[in-house]
Order: sequence, then structure tokens, then C-alpha cells
Amino acid sequence: MPIPLKAGEVLRGRYRIRRIIGQGGMGSIYLADDLRLEGRQCALKEVEHDASADPELLQENRDQFLREATVLARLDHPNLPKVSDYFSVSSRDYLIMDFVPGKDLRTHMIEARQEEKFLPEKEVLKWAVQLCDALSYLHNQSPPILHRDIKPSNLKLTPSGLLKLVDFGLVKMLAPGEVTITVIQGQGTALYTPLEQYGGDGAHTDVRSDIYAFGSTLYHLLTNTPPADARERFLDPTSLIPPRQINANISALTERAILWAMQLHPDNRPSSIDNFRKSLFGERPTIPNPAMRKETIWQLTTQTPERALWWTSVSLMALSLILTLVR
Repeated sequence: MPIPLKAGEVLRGRYRIRRIIGQGGMGSIYLADDLRLEGRQCALKEVEHDASADPELLQENRDQFLREATVLARLDHPNLPKVSDYFSVSSRDYLIMDFVPGKDLRTHMIEARQEEKFLPEKEVLKWAVQLCDALSYLHNQSPPILHRDIKPSNLKLTPSGLLKLVDFGLVKMLAPGEVTITVIQGQGTALYTPLEQYGGDGAHTDVRSDIYAFGSTLYHLLTNTPPADARERFLDPTSLIPPRQINANISALTERAILWAMQLHPDNRPSSIDNFRKSLFGERPTIPNPAMRKETIWQLTTQTPERALWWTSVSLMALSLILTLVR
């Protein structure tokens, strides 16, 4: 565990450390004052590299950090903290971003549970709208950007009600050929992590991995109950309790959307954030049940262009015969 910076230390002649506001295995997150812009507070995310590692590997890790920081600094969305700077000091790299005031959603959930209440579905879905916007923005970058650690504690609600998706520690860019760029290699938080993400940084993850974590987050927020993790569910499919069995106030449509997002196999989840959004709000697509893949008559008769043409011809002939008889 890296030795944390002390309050009062100044980095790069500009950022004066106030206190630690988060901690991880490879460094801390600090609240700091920006001495160049009076009154501005920022968050410093620290990444400590193993100085005893092979020099070539160490350089590769630092190059990855630089590439990721460069991409994150270009992002500009109201539901994401703005990255404004990045630099290195000795064996540590730093990412500077806006400090987001307010409580995270995990804190809001715990407070509701202490009052023996559930967070209102209407309120949770308001937050979900904003998270959909943030993820749609990330996933539509070129190349797409995955967050890979969506969870209640990484979602902060500002005093004005604006939701911010924070902590890009496991962010991954889907570069051509699945070349991954990751600042901190890891798997995310078990409760919200899909099976495919357990393969480590080389695992095949895509936008559906974030969708799984999104669904798991909504499950937890609406039920005050942590969802069974993917590994447990793989061994015992009955271990995930349907949300409405815990909180009867959840609508059936919201429950279906959550369970769709939490399917173990990526192919059985929504293919995009926009599809998941439609399952929560407004247009609600038919959500497939992996256990019962029944095809409609139309699907059976139009699986190939030739079959579709044949059925169209038969239909026209039948219509012509009916019209002739009517005359």
C-alpha cells in the first residue's frame, strides 16, 4: 500500500493536499486546492507503480496511463467529472479532475435502510436517466469507453440533484483488435461485476458489461439488498431473488428491465444502453426470456428473404382469390 501524501503537501507547485477522500490498492484519492485558480477544489487520483517491476513493463503501464488520461481529458459531459490535468511524480501518476460535492447513492441507500424505507422507484429512475446519458456518451466515443466499475458508491448526487459517475479506475477503451488501455487492472466490485469481467484485463468485455453493472446497481438501490454475485448465480441460478419479492412497490416493468440487464450471458442482455433505456422508460421493447425462446409466426415465415418472398406471394394469391369470389 503506497504511503499517502500529507495534508499541506503541494504537487507540481499547484495542487495543495487537504485530505484523503478515497483509498484503493494502488493509491489514494485526495481533495486538493488549486492554487492557480483561487477557490477551486479538485480531486487527485493517484496511481502508484511498482518501482521494482521490470523497466519495460513499468514503462508500458505508464504509457497506458498517459493514453487513458489523454482520452479522459477530452471528455465533456454534465454527468461526468471533468479531467483537467495529469502528471507524474517519481513512481506515481496523478489524474486531476473536478471535485464532486454531495453524497454517493450508497449513502442515500443506507440512510433509507436505517429508516426502514426503500428509496422511491420514481427517484431512482430519475438517477437512472442521467446514468443512461453518461454511459451512452462514453459508449459512443470512438473507440467506445467502458467504465467497468458502476456501483452505488461511484455515483454521486450533487446538492442540485445532478448525478455524476465518478472513479475511472477501471476504465477501458475498446481499441481496434481489443487492445485494452487500463490505469488500474482489476475486476470491479464483485456484487456488480459480470462473469466475463472476471477474466482480468484481457477478458472480452463490451458495453453489455456496463449494462450488467447498471442493472445490479438499480437492483441494490431499489431493494436495499445486495444482489447475488455472478459467480454464485452461475453455480446456483436461484440465488438471485426477484426484486419485487423484496420490495413489492417496484413496478413489474422495472423489475423485468433489471433482470434483463443482469442476465449472466452477454448475448441475453440489452445490446446497448439505448435499448436498456427503452426498457425502463417510454418505448418498452419485448424483453426476451432466455429460458423460453419461442419464435413468432412472422419470425418463422421470414427467417430468409426467399421464405419471406414465398409467403408474400401466397398471401397475394389468397387475397386475389377472395376478391374474385366476392365479385
